[in-house]
Formats: sequence, C-alpha cells, structure tokens
Amino acid sequence: MLVAMPDRSGDWLRQAERDLAQAEDSRRAGRHEWACFAAQQAAEKAVKALHLHLGQEAWGHVVARLLAQLPAETSAPPELIEKGRVLDTFYIPARYPNSHAEGAPFEHYGPLQSEEAVRYAGEILEFVRAQMARP
Repeated sequence: MLVAMPDRSGDWLRQAERDLAQAEDSRRAGRHEWACFAAQQAAEKAVKALHLHLGQEAWGHVVARLLAQLPAETSAPPELIEKGRVLDTFYIPARYPNSHAEGAPFEHYGPLQSEEAVRYAGEILEFVRAQMARP
C-alpha cells in the first residue's frame, strides 16, 4: 500500500523566508558571516520547497545543483544557477575558522559579501515563489 506524503513545500518556503529575514537582520547588525550563511540557507530551503512542490525529493546543500536538477518545465535560468554557486561558497567558510588560512570567519566577511548574498537569495526566493504559484 502506497501512502501519500503530505505536501510540506509551504513549510520549507516559509522557513526560507524567515532565514532570509535573519540574513537581512544579521547584515544590518554587522554580522556579515551570519548574513551570508543565512542567505545560503534561505536559498537552499526555497529550492527544496520547489522540488517538494513538484512532487520530488531533493537532498544536499548545494544550491546550484538543486537549481540545476529542477525539471525542464521549471528550469532555472543559468544566471540564477551562477548566483546559487556564489551562495554555496558561504555554506561552510562563513561558520568555521579552519576553513580559512587564518582568522575567524567574521574577519573574512563584510558588507559587500553580505549584501550580495542577501540579494541573490532574494532572487532565488522570487523565482521559487513564481514557480510555485504556477497552476
């Protein structure tokens, strides 16, 4: 007997939106490393929401790959995948000191990176919302 799984895509999208708000709050507070990581998380969760909305599972943390694996009818534009690649660079280094030759992560991130990260994540969320709104 096959049991239908409930559609949790809305839960994932709402959490993505909250993560993006956290990224914006962290950026304004000068916690740029956290802004970058939260932006990456927002994008990751948003794209996973879209996969779930389309009835498929998605695993992993690589935003660019998650975007590239969308089916043809909902494919992401190449420039959005490139923005996902930028966000992917914030998954580990923004959190762990040993991912840099020296210094704590907060010493490696500033307003330039966090502004770009928040903007790119916002664009990915917009894409996901538009795709999920399609009939």
